[in-house]
Amino acid sequence: MGDAQKLGLDDIVEILKAAGEPTRLRLLALLSHGDLTVTDLTDILGQSQPRISRHLKLLAEAGLVDRYQEGAWAFFRLSQGGAAVALARRLLETADEADAVLARDDERLRVLKKVRADKAQAYFSRNAADWDAMRRLHVSDAEVEAKLAAMIGTEPVDAFLDLGTGTGRILQLFEGLYQRGVGVDASRDMLAVARANLDRAGITKASIRHGDIFNLPLERDEFDVVTIHQVLHFLEEPEAAIVEAARMLAPGGRLAIIDLAPHGLEHLRDDHAHIRLGFSHQILADWMEKVGLDVEEIVDLKPAHSAADALTVTIWLARDRREPAAGKIAVRRRS
Repeated sequence: MGDAQKLGLDDIVEILKAAGEPTRLRLLALLSHGDLTVTDLTDILGQSQPRISRHLKLLAEAGLVDRYQEGAWAFFRLSQGGAAVALARRLLETADEADAVLARDDERLRVLKKVRADKAQAYFSRNAADWDAMRRLHVSDAEVEAKLAAMIGTEPVDAFLDLGTGTGRILQLFEGLYQRGVGVDASRDMLAVARANLDRAGITKASIRHGDIFNLPLERDEFDVVTIHQVLHFLEEPEAAIVEAARMLAPGGRLAIIDLAPHGLEHLRDDHAHIRLGFSHQILADWMEKVGLDVEEIVDLKPAHSAADALTVTIWLARDRREPAAGKIAVRRRS
């Protein structure tokens, strides 16, 4: 730890008291793998909700976990920084992965995540052909696309990556911007639709890849622009997807995320496989800044109508802090 991470004796004792209980240590281990709800944690640990909530409250008071609300659901995660959580992470690093209790918790967590991922995947597969039409029920795509295009601008780029490409619409929208485009999606049905759409549009400089957004089949530091359009709210670990997206960015590259603002439409969880009910400005900004991106602009696009099911779309645009290579600068200046 550097000087900024030093702790006084009393602080260390309090943190160890908070973490030094079997259930609370198990909770910290689970939350180190991503954000979870109280229901998730009770299912995995097999303990009552009041008991889990009490332990989470103690961990939050010690600065080890953060809580945030999405509709009727409360999510918990390890705190994003600070000396307290740094010490907790060191404790977790010493834990034996083969420990019977921790291994069982980890297996139950994997099962829970697989069930949710399968549900989302089945939804995508069932609706591959009319996904764009379904999205228009909630927000004007034309308005979103116009704003996104204005934010990204017209300066040509070498490589463009669209994650969760779906029907390939974003690759079509920015076809005049890039020399090489790549779209990645986990649904083979969606990929078939995207390929058909690109063929229909006569776009040959973009390719479609089957892949996992958390473990992309691509080289790092390769893309000047990466987009994630209406994907994060389907993911169990949206922060991990942002980490992987940032890994794809070339120095000075930009990441654009388009997703729903926080809302309370609980039925979207069951009817449309939404795991997250939107994202606040701060949550996504924190995640991007954590992986070395500077947020340059955040824009909310509110629907024209004020119906109860009207959803606001937010666009975040961030840039990789690293200086671009001289060759990249020269190419962009010539263009």
